[in-house]
Amino acid sequence: MDITTVRSFRTARTREDLLLAPGETIMAGGTWLMSEPQPATTGFVDLTGMGWPDLDADAEGLRIAATCTIARLVAFSQKAPAPWTAAAMIPDAANALLASFKIWNTATVGGNVCRAFAAGAMVALCVGLDGIAEIWSGEGDRELPVAELVTGNGTTSLERGEVLRAIRLPADALRSRAALRKIALAEHGRSGAVVTGRVDPDGASVFGVTAATWRPTVLRFTALPDAATLAAAVEDCPGYYTDPLGSADWRRGVAAALAEDIRRELA
Repeated sequence: MDITTVRSFRTARTREDLLLAPGETIMAGGTWLMSEPQPATTGFVDLTGMGWPDLDADAEGLRIAATCTIARLVAFSQKAPAPWTAAAMIPDAANALLASFKIWNTATVGGNVCRAFAAGAMVALCVGLDGIAEIWSGEGDRELPVAELVTGNGTTSLERGEVLRAIRLPADALRSRAALRKIALAEHGRSGAVVTGRVDPDGASVFGVTAATWRPTVLRFTALPDAATLAAAVEDCPGYYTDPLGSADWRRGVAAALAEDIRRELA
């Protein structure tokens, strides 16, 4: 795609470089930015020059730089610490993307989250593992659950001038038993529903519903619920929608079916 409105490109190397002039927008991998016209954009500011380490693992969990590519995150999952059993869900999330594995080498985790499409697979992953977004701005940094960062299909709570620095996945969530399921009307089509579920070391369970709803929904239980309780909770999630890739009733029904499949696996 030729982005004919863009007249400038610069690489950010310090926090001061992240201050945007009118018409500028932040880019990392740029796979979405380069896929369609950007009529309001006159300049790109490249985040990759910030030199952020892709991944930082410690006793608190995993910190994923916004500029970390999906390919690097998938590679990490193959050698993650043994107690972090939920890391096995990372390749499943990557494979839920409407993109070839070649795109994984350029597309970034932060870019997928900030694009905030309902079917964003990295959104599903981060929501399912209680990811916390670290947000930089000139007015002061803040943190926010990824489930709250995404406010709708393609919208976030980020203000102009705010930049996603990283996403933290807590160690307790990574030590859980976890699973991800997706469904689409077409074999290689955009996800119509993505459901994640996990059982934490203390026995509590968490289910996440994305793609089927405009924004992520997180369901928490003190233990693994029975089939009827889980089905009722999933069916009551707000924001099921209809578009050419599926009706709201279909999305509601398949989300409940995927959640039950995960519940049985975790049981």
